[in-house]
Amino acid sequence: MEEKTSFFVLRDKAVPEVLLGVAEAKRLLESGKADSVQEATEAVGISRSSFYKYKDDIFPYHENAKGKTITMVIQLDDEPGLLSSILKMIADSHANILTIHQSVPVNGIASLSLSIDVFPETGDVENMKNSIESLQGIHYAKIIAKESME
Repeated sequence: MEEKTSFFVLRDKAVPEVLLGVAEAKRLLESGKADSVQEATEAVGISRSSFYKYKDDIFPYHENAKGKTITMVIQLDDEPGLLSSILKMIADSHANILTIHQSVPVNGIASLSLSIDVFPETGDVENMKNSIESLQGIHYAKIIAKESME
């Protein structure tokens, strides 16, 4: 007989401490802040057996959240640090870069194409684009595509 699987969304205060510990131990392992299950479980104060029992059953909600993908084209001067400034602005907007393609500069000007995953917490995408466009050395920034991921 096949077992039925159900899912629930709970506030963290309703989740038992041991499960929150498992989630935190998984985060430590995935981020490289812990090198082993033993190290991760000791850091969060749970047993290894609890970790192995529940590790496949708890995930932070944001891991399943989907945003929308935008494609942005930027024309910029070939100046050291300018691409880094653009990427920092995107990161500061809480968006994730999926792909980057920069052309070889011609006459000191390069074209940059970015695919960016944006989420509700990213805020106003148009505002992010305008902030990038206001940087010294940016000729223009255009959003050429928006794709909803549902």
